[in-house]
Amino acid sequence: MRKRVLITGGAGFLGSHLCDRFIKEGYHVIAMDNLITGDLRNIEHLFKLEQFEFYHHDVSKFVHVPGQLDYILHFASPASPIDYLKIPIQTLKVGSLGIHNLLGLARAKKARIMIASTSEVYGDPTVHPQPEEYYGNVNSVGPRGVYDEAKRFQEAMTMAYHTFHGLETRIVRIFNTYGPRMRLNDGRVLPAFIGQALRGEDLTVFGDGSQTRSFCYVDDLVEGIYRLLLSDYVLPMNIGNPNEITISEFAEEIIKLTGTTQKVIYHPLPKDDPKQRRPDITKAKNILGWEPKVSRAEGLKITYDYFKSLPREVLFERDHKNFDSYIK
Repeated sequence: MRKRVLITGGAGFLGSHLCDRFIKEGYHVIAMDNLITGDLRNIEHLFKLEQFEFYHHDVSKFVHVPGQLDYILHFASPASPIDYLKIPIQTLKVGSLGIHNLLGLARAKKARIMIASTSEVYGDPTVHPQPEEYYGNVNSVGPRGVYDEAKRFQEAMTMAYHTFHGLETRIVRIFNTYGPRMRLNDGRVLPAFIGQALRGEDLTVFGDGSQTRSFCYVDDLVEGIYRLLLSDYVLPMNIGNPNEITISEFAEEIIKLTGTTQKVIYHPLPKDDPKQRRPDITKAKNILGWEPKVSRAEGLKITYDYFKSLPREVLFERDHKNFDSYIK
């Protein structure tokens, strides 16, 4: 019989690519998503498959999945500043009530569970690059705290279930990732720049542009996640691309890639925005034999071609249609 995997956030950017990977590996995939930021267009190509199911459900409420489960991947969460600043309560609930529900499900099913944590647990780091042992510099009551602390709590809850109940757990700390199926207008720097270029708008840089990011192509990230899930390593592990670039340099790369004639404009840096972001991937290299393979130039070309292919109405979408019903 096929092994069965539940992927929460399965209609989102990363979740949908994980669905593809596990289908390719021969699993029966159950995607679960409340569609607050996910989109069924990301997984519509899978609906015709016998080995794929979709549950429209909010994991902050009780989660029931009939039958055997071998693995659970908890990737349900708003992940961009625009999202979690607009729905802060829902962001905290999916990182607290949601993880509690899924850890309970994993325990009942005797399934191994992986949670998607984030480089944001490091906050605005004072250590560079960021190793897993760094505890972070996070403002718990700042505007980004709802996301940062939800993920930090999620890690703590997961490790508690591992140590107290002996549950098989994995924790992946994801750094900036990009690729097809990102939402153009979710506030993250890469889709924001490409979207502005495609709409003929000036590219907006916050701060003086000297802050850095490290961008990992989605296929590389999925490979690292897959290897970590099947490994014996239970502590948090960074998965990301250590090739660091300033935001100003990145804006120039996007201008060159898209051929836009628009200029770069500068706005004040948001509160608590991290000045540096670069993963130390020593553990991933040594334990998983993993490191990114796709160059930024190659990945950006694929991503730009995807965004160019989107219908005009998607290009000019501003707000997700489901937000209002989740502001509680």
